[in-house]
Amino acid sequence: MTAPTTSGLTRSAARAELHAWVSNPALRHHMECVAACMEAYAATLGLSDADRERWFVCGLMHDLDWERHPTKEEHPRVGVAHLRGKGVDDEILDAIMGHAEYTGTPRESAMSKHLFACDELAGFIVACGKVRPDGVQTLEPKSVEKKLKNAAFAAAVSREDIANGLAGIGRTFEDHCGRSIEAIRGVQFQ
Repeated sequence: MTAPTTSGLTRSAARAELHAWVSNPALRHHMECVAACMEAYAATLGLSDADRERWFVCGLMHDLDWERHPTKEEHPRVGVAHLRGKGVDDEILDAIMGHAEYTGTPRESAMSKHLFACDELAGFIVACGKVRPDGVQTLEPKSVEKKLKNAAFAAAVSREDIANGLAGIGRTFEDHCGRSIEAIRGVQFQ
């Protein structure tokens, strides 16, 4: 069986959901960055335009309920239930569930593996950019890797999740980080 080619939400409808659910600018930015990374990977994998859109929507919606429902009991379950009601397909919903390790949802699809791999790393890349005069514009993977070794820097970011995500997609750190930095460089805050 082939994966659906429609997410149930267009990019603009997903952004409308983001703005309805999330008021924190930093969280909105994070969600846009993860969406950009996901879309970049979909392109790298040679997926159709429709599937690239689905991957973008997945990244954009992954933390939809975080601001209102940040507990392990609620996140991402509340957001997934809401998105299911909007007609979002099961592959996207499973990927969103799987990005939270504690849900126990297996990451079986390429989409779910890449969402997990992109989430924490995107947050870490943005943190690295915040301490640089030009943000992420000249940031290189080796600088990110050096910062990862400093446990005090962006301490809330799980280094274990970054390592596990990388293993799940079978890429080198330099490739994954470089691809993610490039995607994040193109993010225009919405």
